[in-house]
Amino acid sequence: AFLSKTLATIDTQSPIEIGLDDTAFTGPDLEKLAAFYDEMGFVQFKNALGGEAVPQDFDVAYAEPSQVTADHFSSDDFFYFEILGDNYHTEPIIGFAWGNEKQIYASTDTDLLTSDTFQAALSKAVNIYDFKRSKVLLSHLGIDLPTANFDARLAKYLLSTVEDNELSTIARLYTELPLETDEVVYGKGAKRAVPEKEVLLSHLAKKVKVFQVAKPVMLEKLAEHGQSELLFDMELPLANVLAKMEIAGIKVKGQTLNEMAVENQVVIDKLTQEIYEMAGEEFNINSPKQLGVILFEKMGLPLEYTKKTKTGYSTAVDVLERLAPIAPIVAKILEYRQITKLQSTYVLGLQDYILEDGKIHTRYVQDLTQTGRLSSVDPNLQNIPVRLEQGRLIRKAFVPSTEDAVLLSSDYSQIELRVLAHISGDEHLIAAFKEGADIHTSTAMRVFGIEKPEDVTPNDRRNAKAVNFGIVYGISDFGLSNNLGISRKKAKEYIDTYFERYPGIKAYMDNVVREAKDKGYVETLFHRRRELPDINSRNFNVRNFAERTAINSPIQGSAADILKIAMINLDKALVEGGYKTKMLLQVHDEIVLEVPNDELVAMEALVKETMEAAVELAVPLIADENDGCTWYEAK
Repeated sequence: AFLSKTLATIDTQSPIEIGLDDTAFTGPDLEKLAAFYDEMGFVQFKNALGGEAVPQDFDVAYAEPSQVTADHFSSDDFFYFEILGDNYHTEPIIGFAWGNEKQIYASTDTDLLTSDTFQAALSKAVNIYDFKRSKVLLSHLGIDLPTANFDARLAKYLLSTVEDNELSTIARLYTELPLETDEVVYGKGAKRAVPEKEVLLSHLAKKVKVFQVAKPVMLEKLAEHGQSELLFDMELPLANVLAKMEIAGIKVKGQTLNEMAVENQVVIDKLTQEIYEMAGEEFNINSPKQLGVILFEKMGLPLEYTKKTKTGYSTAVDVLERLAPIAPIVAKILEYRQITKLQSTYVLGLQDYILEDGKIHTRYVQDLTQTGRLSSVDPNLQNIPVRLEQGRLIRKAFVPSTEDAVLLSSDYSQIELRVLAHISGDEHLIAAFKEGADIHTSTAMRVFGIEKPEDVTPNDRRNAKAVNFGIVYGISDFGLSNNLGISRKKAKEYIDTYFERYPGIKAYMDNVVREAKDKGYVETLFHRRRELPDINSRNFNVRNFAERTAINSPIQGSAADILKIAMINLDKALVEGGYKTKMLLQVHDEIVLEVPNDELVAMEALVKETMEAAVELAVPLIADENDGCTWYEAK
């Protein structure tokens, strides 16, 4: 206590070499402050200093169709096309801008885009922001955008996945130009609207200027990261492939979905009545609060399976799954939840996305995931459930656009485990794949001490599969014990034995975490980066998650890159061969194509060969194929 008092007491006798007048604030040191803002990337703060903002050193001309000639274009123009919403399959172009270092043009008149002069300019490789979106938008006007030599959005995505890839972010990170966010200019949510013409065109012109200035900076950084080829040989060509897939769309039979909806509703109604009878009263099954009261108060199910919050008892899936073996009503509730989710999200929900051409045109988001995997929105076709038969049946509604064609599905077999074998160099895993062994059976034998393949039971193989994929995702003994329903001690034994039997994998995991801690990031085989700012965190849980991410990202990201290479090569082969076959969908490790009947034999060979030859690994790549009159039959 006395020490604390001494520490908190001001020493009024301490010798001080400056006087009180010397400490008076005379205003900021603008030069030092500006230098600090530059170092930290605080562009808006720098502009707010007493001096002038970054000057707009370019002219903006508001172009009219009748006035635009070939003289308004150069060989190094930058193009930007704007829409108000997100779904460019249904949204119209509200304005556009193009230009070069000193002169930028902007317009809202889409008639200009269809002019011979403008189309001639677009027929060359252009600098653009979001090539895929631009290609789809222009296709609605009958205009082809064949290629691009730079895409600012994709470049930003490759450089950093920590922040979004909007032009306002690019302006802040790679230029000293101020650029308002779209939210500021257009508004948010229900208030989002097209602003006055002058405001709109000025904003579009500034966007063009931003990525024109940012281009050399971004290219330099890509080269420093060894990512130039990733942009020009992978992501840009892929954007063209994806755009063509989105434009083509896939035919979906609304009638089939309607018939499924009727059948599902019968099941839902039956389950509802059964749940009411078992509960002894009617209640809102969809209300977690009411469901919690029924299960834990009225029926008296064990409270140790749940936790109580301010809103009531938890009835999350993991809680219900633990209760299901001891309470038949819970099994019914889980079944009810599954089928109502299918009904609302897919059977009924998909119908909202069928356009006038009878097709669904999903949007592939190329720059969202930190691993490089593609995602799908409006609608999300990658999330259609396939573990349940009722979920798989939804694929019956997806059909070829003509009667003389089929759908061909080609799916990489265990690609992530094959990538793991290659990256880790583990001789046992490599040998198993080279011998064509069932990898999960092989793992069961090595980890569980089973001598012969025929002695491996289905349950052994299931457990081995959980271990294999759990290792890929850096699973803990706690996670594996939950997945397999075994003790943590037994789960730890499985993991320890796995690493003893596959020492190369353990060495890879240790090395990649060590490198991540040193560099702050990990890379795929093709230099795609995953930044890991928390890899050295003092918080155990935060650091542990980053370490598991470091282990998984090179595997998952490399698998995604391999599929992208296969898609690019396949598209090239289709074009060069003059085939009518079209790629329609990409779902996880699967590619779905629409194939005319007279091209099926050729396509079965071409697709398999192209996918398996995408890259050369230490183990063979295997693609499994099926075809049918529906996506369900082809899977």
